[in-house]
Amino acid sequence: MRYAYGVTTALLLAGSALTLATGFPAGAQVAQNDSASIDAVVPRAGAPASFADLTQQLQPAVVNISTRQRVKVQQQNPFAGTPFGDMFGGPGGPGGPGGGGQTREAQSLGSGFLISADGYIVTNNHVITAEGRGEVESITVTTPDGTDYPAKLIGKDAASDLAVLKINGPKPFPFVKFGDSRHARVGDWVIAIGNPYGLGGTVTQGIISAVGRNTGTGSAYDRYLQTDASINRGNSGGPMFDMRGQVIGINNAIFSPTGGSVGIGFAIPAETAAPIVEKLIKGVAIERGYLGVSIQPLSDDLASSLGLARRRGEFVQSVVPGQAAAKAGIQPGDVVLSVDGRDVTPDTSLSYIVANIAPGKAVRIELIRNGQHQTVTATVAKRPSEEELAKQTFQGDQGDDDDALGGDGKGGHDSQSAIQQSLGVAVIPVTPQIARQLGLGEETRGVVITGVDGSSDAAAKGLQPRDVILSANNHPVTTRAELDAIVRQAKADGREAVLLRVQRSGQPPFFFPVRIR
Repeated sequence: MRYAYGVTTALLLAGSALTLATGFPAGAQVAQNDSASIDAVVPRAGAPASFADLTQQLQPAVVNISTRQRVKVQQQNPFAGTPFGDMFGGPGGPGGPGGGGQTREAQSLGSGFLISADGYIVTNNHVITAEGRGEVESITVTTPDGTDYPAKLIGKDAASDLAVLKINGPKPFPFVKFGDSRHARVGDWVIAIGNPYGLGGTVTQGIISAVGRNTGTGSAYDRYLQTDASINRGNSGGPMFDMRGQVIGINNAIFSPTGGSVGIGFAIPAETAAPIVEKLIKGVAIERGYLGVSIQPLSDDLASSLGLARRRGEFVQSVVPGQAAAKAGIQPGDVVLSVDGRDVTPDTSLSYIVANIAPGKAVRIELIRNGQHQTVTATVAKRPSEEELAKQTFQGDQGDDDDALGGDGKGGHDSQSAIQQSLGVAVIPVTPQIARQLGLGEETRGVVITGVDGSSDAAAKGLQPRDVILSANNHPVTTRAELDAIVRQAKADGREAVLLRVQRSGQPPFFFPVRIR
């Protein structure tokens, strides 16, 4: 279970008009949320006086899901570094290097719902995925009548956090259908059914608080239905129903400083989930568009540092060499305004737009570079798997020594004082010797931070000693005087922040908008 406070969401694991009448074999069975039967339960005008009849109709199709996992754990060797260390499996003991390691048994609980009479079940990928380096040994589905069924994993998709299971039974299962989440409106009544904290068959109600909610995670599917219906740990993978009994969302995450429900929950919209579920069942590969950029929203400070009048688009932090963006000429520091005619906004992120473009398609990308509008054309590539993306790490060369940073003092004391006063950092020029000490290439040019004022915006943004400032407002800096001149010019231009491009050992360069004091 992962929680988040701030812009991160927390997965709810405990331990296209898409009225998808499912193209899955269901015989002559009728869905529990068949419109004819639901209309007799819920008035068209809105919520019923009671949700009891609607719940009774839908609950038989909602299931509890549990997994049994075998998780590898580290065991520290108390004799590491002594002559007795090898007797206990080497330097790290049984769980360390050279050791065999140990495992422990773990369980997880979640929710799901049947979408066909022959036993196909939709849930979240994280419900049936092992934690850490573990392996899932078995998946069990428990239906509302208390019957346990062993489940087979049919397919899963980490990017959208969706998975499909299959169970077999002696008779047809009750099931429900996807509705069309595009018709959902803020203020509509919804009910959620799931397995919070292992309490099976729990029903909560609320309204839709927002549609197309972007939580800031930067993922390809960061567009959710937000609800105040109480959902908690174990609700993951459970359905969110509208008042017509249609599944318009799959409960997925919460925003919580406490770990429990505070009235801010998120569900994957049916318009996103239904096509992916259908592909998983058919065994069709899921392909998404990919540009190969690292991006971040255009905050007020970032917009100010760039001299932009308003927040619009998303900022390119880095570009993956050889990928679509690099081939199209997109550079770090660009602000992408639109892709293929669709504006990049807080509610419609660049990742979302690109992920939903077919690989191989050529698209026009409007951007701003150094205050000038430009248009480039990129051929969208196929997005690598989540596993492949996770393996993309950046390793820097380590220096031969760990001497204290030194320098020749270029730039003068006056420039140093001005930079400290304006930005809250002290810097010295990077020499080949300093570059080696920092684990960077000797060709690195810039100024290295030797101190940060804890009360400054630089400290709040995460700048720290040993960071190397490569450029300011897209101008290379190699001396304190150059950095001071850029800061002074920014002040003269009325900018409230300076955009610093910073290199940290073992990481790609990153942009920081730092407010001027």
